Amino acid sequence: MAGNREFFNRRLHSLLGVIPVGLFLTQHLVVNHFATKGEEAFNNAAHFMEMLPFRYVLEIVVIFLPLLFHAIYGLYIAFTAKNNVNRLGFFRNWMFVLQRVSGVLTLIFLAWHVWQTRVQAAFGADVNFQMMADILSNPFMLAFYIVGVISAIFHFANGLWSFCVSWGIIISPRSQVIFSYVSVVVFIALSVVGVRAILAFV
Repeated sequence: MAGNREFFNRRLHSLLGVIPVGLFLTQHLVVNHFATKGEEAFNNAAHFMEMLPFRYVLEIVVIFLPLLFHAIYGLYIAFTAKNNVNRLGFFRNWMFVLQRVSGVLTLIFLAWHVWQTRVQAAFGADVNFQMMADILSNPFMLAFYIVGVISAIFHFANGLWSFCVSWGIIISPRSQVIFSYVSVVVFIALSVVGVRAILAFV
């Protein structure tokens, strides 16, 4: 019974990491990328997202609750996993370790980012281009955001491979190798979008 529960939790953890959390990450990066077109373009895109109907219900049900489960269960996996990099050293074993490390880094980054934006907005601050420009004017915060965003993107892109394997989408060794390249392309493409967006605020 415990084995079935753990199997279900791991499958759910994997699913939520892609849908909806991964999709939200991608959408968030695309909205932020409007900053490369200037302050007005970013503020308009951010305002559009803020005006979505049932926004708070969507944020709680579609983003925060799935993210909370994914984060808590992910920490459990990260600190109970048996890493065997030193013994085997295969590429996938390194990806396994980096997935856990990037997950912890991403959680730290997300907690701070939510504090600086969503929580401050609840106290009346405007989440706009100027807010992000002020945050990223600090060189430490600039580096922190770049590391955090790249970590989140890696966690998502590498997690796509694990998701496809655990859900039986890619089964053969050849398909798994091919999808490894797909996940690398996703990582590079989204990293370009994310880093360009950050630098646009500087």
